[in-house]
Amino acid sequence: MTNSIRKILVTSALPYANGQIHLGHLLEYIQTDIWVRFQRHRGNQCFFVCADDAHGTPIMLKAEEEGISPQDLIDRVQIEHTRDFDNFLVSFDNYYSTHSPENRHFSELIYNRLNAKGHINRRTITQLYDPEKHMFLPDRFVKSTCPTCQSDDQYGDNCEVCGSTYSPTDLIDPKSAISGATPEERESEQLFFKLGDFREFLEEWLDQGHTQKEIANKQKELFKEELFEWDISRNAPYWGFEIPGEKNKYFYVWMDAPIGYLASFQNLCEREGLDFNEFMNKDSECELYHFIGKDIARFHTLFWPAQLHGADFRTPNGVWAHGFLTVNGQKMSKSRGTFIMAQTYMNHLNPEYLRYYFAAKLDNSIEDLDLSLEDFQARVNSDLVGKLVNIASRCAGFITKVFDGKLGNQLADETMYEQFVTTGETIAHSYENRRFSKAMRDIIALADQANQYIDASKPWVLVKDDKTRPQVLDICTQGLNLFRLLMIYLKPVLPVTAENAENFLNIDPLCWEDISTPLLDHSINRFKPLLTRIEEKQLQAMIEETKETADANPKPESGPLIEDPISGEINIDDFFKVDLRVAKILEAGHVEGADKLLQFTLDIGGETRNIFSGIKSAYDPETLVGRLTVMVANLAPRKMKFGISEGMILCAGSGDKEIYLLEPDSGAKPGMRIT
Repeated sequence: MTNSIRKILVTSALPYANGQIHLGHLLEYIQTDIWVRFQRHRGNQCFFVCADDAHGTPIMLKAEEEGISPQDLIDRVQIEHTRDFDNFLVSFDNYYSTHSPENRHFSELIYNRLNAKGHINRRTITQLYDPEKHMFLPDRFVKSTCPTCQSDDQYGDNCEVCGSTYSPTDLIDPKSAISGATPEERESEQLFFKLGDFREFLEEWLDQGHTQKEIANKQKELFKEELFEWDISRNAPYWGFEIPGEKNKYFYVWMDAPIGYLASFQNLCEREGLDFNEFMNKDSECELYHFIGKDIARFHTLFWPAQLHGADFRTPNGVWAHGFLTVNGQKMSKSRGTFIMAQTYMNHLNPEYLRYYFAAKLDNSIEDLDLSLEDFQARVNSDLVGKLVNIASRCAGFITKVFDGKLGNQLADETMYEQFVTTGETIAHSYENRRFSKAMRDIIALADQANQYIDASKPWVLVKDDKTRPQVLDICTQGLNLFRLLMIYLKPVLPVTAENAENFLNIDPLCWEDISTPLLDHSINRFKPLLTRIEEKQLQAMIEETKETADANPKPESGPLIEDPISGEINIDDFFKVDLRVAKILEAGHVEGADKLLQFTLDIGGETRNIFSGIKSAYDPETLVGRLTVMVANLAPRKMKFGISEGMILCAGSGDKEIYLLEPDSGAKPGMRIT
């Protein structure tokens, strides 16, 4: 760059345009927004764009179910999404839609460039067809058991449990998520992006630190074998963009969705007179960052950089993934009242409380984050109300009542002030590296110091004596200047509270460079409470409203299986129905024509069972013969492409090479029931 001001383009993953925003979604948008606000706070030019992901079969079918057009559906959802993001202070420069002329332009441009360079292949494949709905099934509308880790209720393109990607035909006993029918296999000609053409580029890109090591290592596992081709086309009927030069073929939603980042930025450029090419040409010195969930890392760290590189656009400086959100240590659940929608939260609580809590828990790793409602209440009440705001409330009254609302012309402890300023660089480094939790710890540690200083100085005692009363002015001037520094550091997280603090202090909007100059000989306004405590009744009301909403909108017994994919719990009676047995592996071998399955003959005590298990990537079958393992003995038999599977072997791990066969302790015998 020719000057010290950085030019940065930032995106969050695109929310799908067929449902409401919930707290799990907000984790990502708040994380991104804090980082963006920090960059602007430091004086950098930082643009933040996003869009609704508005294409695909789910949207087409939901619109059909509601008796409206897909366009009407995505228009309505965009209004709802925009409301929720505004409520939680997410500062998009542009919030757009993938169903836009700009996105059609860039989708066709990238496809045509890749096709012209020979990176698009055409071949006939076997696809799953719904005989009841008379349509080929998109990957996300085929659901069943993952062939790798055997997790149930997984989509046809990737497993949300182990992260594996596969073809819908690889699923164990697949079902149509639209009708529930068993799909038929039919041949269809499709278009494929030749990911293998970019092996060398991708290996180098992943090794250069453009994403977290855990993400990079997971993707590089694919390089041990020939990189697969990625199916980028879908047959009509499909809600999306038709592929140029093709008949009744549409871009797969994952092809045009990331391109929506470019489309949204182009729309902003046209409106604001910005130079799109300055940011997106392949020699750009500007910076590009994507914030995403770890479940979509493969699309963003393999397919997306390869597409951009192949089409002569620049690639991202960083693709930063985060983990999932749990509530009270468990998956979000409607029945427990923890599948909380953004609007439900807003009906009861200050959005900045959630912003702060997420910041206090977020690091730059891909570990999952838990929203403990008890800890949430305690931390907000302690850190923000009891420590941060308390500094201002303790000092403001003396300045207003005793010193005519005017700060003194000197600090009581300049060394302490400078120490707070110096710590600011450590805090800035944490913000920059997305270590928000460390930044919050350092800020609250400073707040503790400020409160300890006020406690030790005892202005409420000194103010009673005419001789010591002048010291109170310096002490409270010190305290309010320390509070001002803390608000500078917290402004990316608490923008509204910072604005209210600016009004109280009677100052221009705070920016990071203000830390070097204390506020002296300056009139302030009367203090008004900036934040209030969270009460238990507010949390309970939010939970009850969530439960009531779930009861008012029960999940249908039939129809698409994509509704509320992360809720669902069993009771102890359900658990006792599972018959877990010790099994001895008598035979184990490869399955001809299967990429991931092994076939087993198991002895469960005088009875043998034939089992298929998707653990081929982790085990040589010859090494398993004679070993004991654990199986679900009363699972209904599944008819598969390769035969009948009469149960399930239990394994642990994240998938691929990291799969571990569960084994009982020594002394166990085949057929023993595990209790």
